[in-house]
Amino acid sequence: MYAIVEIAGQQFKVENEKKLYVHLLDASEGDSVDFDKVLLVDNDGKVAVGTPTVKGAKVTAKVLEHVKGDKVLVFKKKRRKGYKKLNGHRQQFTQIQIENIVG
Repeated sequence: MYAIVEIAGQQFKVENEKKLYVHLLDASEGDSVDFDKVLLVDNDGKVAVGTPTVKGAKVTAKVLEHVKGDKVLVFKKKRRKGYKKLNGHRQQFTQIQIENIVG
C-alpha cells in the first residue's frame, strides 16, 4: 500500500515504515503528525484518485529528528567591475517515518 501525499508544498510517495526528509515542520522530535492532503491511495491494486484530495484519507508519521542539509554556495560576480559576492546556505529538514496510511 502506498499513497501520494502533499507535505509542506511538495508531493511525496509514501509507504509504511518509510523514512524521508521534508522541509522543516513545526513539531518536536518524537511527536506524531497527521497529513490530510492525500492525492492518491493505492491499496493492492485498488487505486483511489482524489479531486483534488481523497476524502477520509490520512497519513500518520512520526518525527524522528531535525537536521540541516548540505551547504549550497551562491556566488555572484560581475565581470570587469571587481564585484564578487559569496553566500552560503543550509536548508533545514525534518526526518519523518511513516507509521500508518488510512484510505
